[in-house]
Amino acid sequence: MFIHLGENTVITDKKIIGVFDMDTSTVNKATRDYLSAAEKNKKVEYVNFDLPKSFIVTDEKIYISPINTSTINKRSK
Repeated sequence: MFIHLGENTVITDKKIIGVFDMDTSTVNKATRDYLSAAEKNKKVEYVNFDLPKSFIVTDEKIYISPINTSTINKRSK
């Protein structure tokens, strides 16, 4: 199944490792460091530049999305 992450970004659900809330997850320094390292290695793709609400970790890259985690989870069912 394909999941729409916003704008023109659609990925297959088989690639998703995790869907995380941006507000609660980035409180932890380890998560911020992980996202910073991924961005430096060009593994981060911004779906658009609206206020980010979630990030989706896949086997290839990390997507920063303006769609909240509950909506993404509903789309996966």
